[in-house]
Amino acid sequence: METDFVKWLLPRLPAHPRLEVPAGDDAAVLRPPAMRRTVITVDMLTEGVDFILGPDCTPRQVGHKALAVNLSDLAAMAARPEAVVVAVCLPRSAGASLAEGLHEGLAALALEFDVALAGGDTNAWDGPLVISVTAVGSVPPGQAWRRSEARPGDLIVVTGPCGGSLLGRHLRVQPRCRAALEIAGRLTVHAAIDISDGLSLDLSRMMTASGAGCQVDLPAVPIHEDAVRMSRDQPDAGSRRTPLDHALADGEDFELLLAMPPDDAQRLVCDPPAGLSPAVIGEVIAEPGLFATDSTAARRPLPPQGFIHEFDG
Repeated sequence: METDFVKWLLPRLPAHPRLEVPAGDDAAVLRPPAMRRTVITVDMLTEGVDFILGPDCTPRQVGHKALAVNLSDLAAMAARPEAVVVAVCLPRSAGASLAEGLHEGLAALALEFDVALAGGDTNAWDGPLVISVTAVGSVPPGQAWRRSEARPGDLIVVTGPCGGSLLGRHLRVQPRCRAALEIAGRLTVHAAIDISDGLSLDLSRMMTASGAGCQVDLPAVPIHEDAVRMSRDQPDAGSRRTPLDHALADGEDFELLLAMPPDDAQRLVCDPPAGLSPAVIGEVIAEPGLFATDSTAARRPLPPQGFIHEFDG
């Protein structure tokens, strides 16, 4: 029952200096950081769409991912994580054990990034597991990264290799929060977005928001070894997607795409934050759209590809 779960949960939510009124009341009260702006993001994960529970996907992993994808959004804004609230819709069957597993994953990642678990809501139904996390972060005034400020002449940097995330990395998301704060502290970033739905699709979104275009150097796109494995293991050679196809379109890599002045982009590549393997993959141009060049230097349109939730009008 919900009452029993809340009784179990509340003692397990640690006290945190950001919480003036912690979980347990109708709402939490946060102490706002001095001279900083509030950043808020929300993401919902649904069983059967974002994960499939089973031997290779535990409730703890789902809890980790649900928080991690929100922290990745904060990283894309150069925001410091502060607090989260969590809403879950549990299947009536085995809902209590699912909820405990979700909490384990959430709590471990919250501790790693010093995020206050401020509360949430619990519901139950006869459908699949649904979890929604709302994350609160903060940035100094006027210093939030946005999608809309890329400028012609900027270089596009991706913070790590992409593709093949469904082999397991989509459940082990490593949000680039610390790296983003370090980059923001020493380099200029004109625009940023995290790669949730696909490198080419999310890059297209950045360019659309900026009213610009991008010329992508395909040989420079870093390809994860998982993308190579996925391409190699596809049974139908006639319809096999290349490792590059996977890198451009698979999504759920949760690396950052950054539009940076050339000198800063090169500094980032030469002296990256710990854990990053950044690479310059293209240049922002005035002409709208995405374009690709390869070893022949011939330029062609690059269709944005990735995951899009579809529903009828």
